[in-house]
Amino acid sequence: MSELVEIVDSLENKVSKLLHKMELLHQLNANLRQELELQKEENGLQQKALNDWEEKYESLKMANTMLGSNTSKTEAKLKINTLIRELDVCIAKLAD
Repeated sequence: MSELVEIVDSLENKVSKLLHKMELLHQLNANLRQELELQKEENGLQQKALNDWEEKYESLKMANTMLGSNTSKTEAKLKINTLIRELDVCIAKLAD
């Protein structure tokens, strides 16, 4: 009979340890999820900043080409043509 009691006590001890480990893992999981959300937010902010800088770079590049830089006059012409086409589409939509 004492053998059975020892087995039950051992099982209770193991179950208790497993429950404790499970609780620790739940806490770790919650912390990791929170950290992941923070990283996603930071990544979003950095992506927005990158997009802003790329837009500024493109604007500066366009301004330089319009000021007479010889490096990309054809690029400036293409961009102007694209802008004119976009304006034409907008005007056509407004006319409808």
